[in-house]
Amino acid sequence: MTLPKFILGDNTEFPNAIFVIHTEFPRFIINLEDDEVEWFEDFDAEDQKELEAETENAIKLATEFYDNEVAKYQD
Repeated sequence: MTLPKFILGDNTEFPNAIFVIHTEFPRFIINLEDDEVEWFEDFDAEDQKELEAETENAIKLATEFYDNEVAKYQD
């Protein structure tokens, strides 16, 4: 199965949360309400610097994806 790079998600138990799921490595879910990231990968100490850089980029890309998706619905 081929998945899109990003998927939007919501849940009634978290009415204010907007989740973006990143399906490629490194896989994660970000809650755009508070920018909390949950990683699906295991990282060791050697990966820490890369993870820090990737986190910043991941938040940026996930936010851009969400903004683009919302703009499509508003048109």
